[in-house]
Amino acid sequence: MLNSLYIRNYRCLKDFKINRLGRINLLTGKNNTGKSSILEAIAIYASNGDPKELFKILEEHNENFLVNSKSNKENNKPTSNIKQNFLNSLANLFSGRKIVFDDTFSIYIGQNRGIFDINNEISGKSVILGFSIFKEVFYPDNVIKKEKVNFDDIDNLSDRDKSNLILDFEINSTKEPTTFILDSDNIVNYFLQDSKIKENFQLVRSNNVEKKDNPKLFDNIALTDKEQYVIEALKIIEPNIERITFVDSDSSLDRIAVIKLAGSNNTIPLKSMGDGINRILTIILAMVNAENGYLLIDEFENGLHYTSQIKLWEIIFKLTEKLNVQVFATTHSEDCIFGFERILNSIGNKDDGLLIRLDKKGDEIKYTEFDSEELRIANEGNIEIR
Repeated sequence: MLNSLYIRNYRCLKDFKINRLGRINLLTGKNNTGKSSILEAIAIYASNGDPKELFKILEEHNENFLVNSKSNKENNKPTSNIKQNFLNSLANLFSGRKIVFDDTFSIYIGQNRGIFDINNEISGKSVILGFSIFKEVFYPDNVIKKEKVNFDDIDNLSDRDKSNLILDFEINSTKEPTTFILDSDNIVNYFLQDSKIKENFQLVRSNNVEKKDNPKLFDNIALTDKEQYVIEALKIIEPNIERITFVDSDSSLDRIAVIKLAGSNNTIPLKSMGDGINRILTIILAMVNAENGYLLIDEFENGLHYTSQIKLWEIIFKLTEKLNVQVFATTHSEDCIFGFERILNSIGNKDDGLLIRLDKKGDEIKYTEFDSEELRIANEGNIEIR
């Protein structure tokens, strides 16, 4: 679990620090204050910088120039610019949106660098992303290796070494110490393969009423105790739900969710019951698949009546402890904040939850923290804290 957070040079978060985090953290603030960027940064952190996660984030923002390269390769067209396209795409993740070789411009995601353990070292893991320059070094027996070059030393290289310089991208994780360096010949193949990394996080986007991987997420927990957690959450909207499963669709390649109600032998497509219940399904499937990891929800309130939000918060608070999940959610909704505060102040451990409001001060993003008591006072006094 993250006890603090430091994000450097990721999108609008040039030098962002949070000194304390709870088990459940609700982020609020005006547009363009970095709420969604924090969720993405934590997803990168949780995946140890897996390039596939970077790929998905770029696709979400229509910034992935590799898509055309993939299409070209599948159609046997030239792909000479694949690597450069991907590097240009990656530049969008950085605060300056450009390729820079100085280590101070790298992306850092991890615990707050100002918080040290008893050995005076930064606690926890970190993920660092950055552009680098390498040269090819020739060894006996035709062995060729890449060696990193300091950008300031390029002028001192021989003409031969300069001609062999390679622009690349490094992904360093303290949990996975090996450095991942992109290979231009294998970039597309890498992203076409199924991921071998077991994800311990789930990111629910604001537009995810349904997620394409919901059938797979359900298969992961079918016939386990977690299936009952899903049904319990769906009963927020329809108390008579007894069973849920995913079946093949006549009109789509995707499997669809169907439910059985008490007293009926027929099944009903869940989609026919509205966006609210489908949004709850997406969130709760993500929750039960994030055991011992992180659940990230963008715009928690989307599609949900305020009474449903309160009940969903109650289930989430219960499951975070049972499944050992740390939750980060964003909101613009006063109703969402009210429901969060109401459940937070009704449980035994009020330190489990924090509201974190983000504000933009010039080029910096600052935060204000509200604990359970401060939230209660704000709600009772109708004080605006969004």
